[in-house]
Amino acid sequence: MSDQSKPASQMKPNYDSSAAPSSRQAVKFLAAATIGTVLLVLSGMTLTGTVIALIIATPALVVFSPILVPAGTVVFLATAGFLFSGCCGLTALMALSWLYEYASGKHPPGADQLDYARMRIANKARDMKDRAKEYGQYVHHKAQEATQPS
Repeated sequence: MSDQSKPASQMKPNYDSSAAPSSRQAVKFLAAATIGTVLLVLSGMTLTGTVIALIIATPALVVFSPILVPAGTVVFLATAGFLFSGCCGLTALMALSWLYEYASGKHPPGADQLDYARMRIANKARDMKDRAKEYGQYVHHKAQEATQPS
């Protein structure tokens, strides 16, 4: 039967025990709130210190900018060159590793695509060879016809 047919004195209120936070959840919330507040204060202090340091250092940066800008450019270019060189070396090592695995028959990723491409290129080369042979025979036949007296 439905709850409507029961008298009001027999109806029990539905209290969900998970609706009220447990003491463990309250402690977790308080700890998280405390840590968040501390980190927010530290973030604000760091921002304030950075702005003050920038205000103090600006005159020195303006005076030394003819030296600092070229030096910064050189440092940036040197760093970029070393990183690029390292990336190229790493790429070469990875390519050699892949080639070694492919040559030793370990079937590295992408080997199927390479085999498929190699097969298509070989088939196309064979077709072109056959066409060239047929065309050569055709030209040879036409040349013989042209040289024979009619």
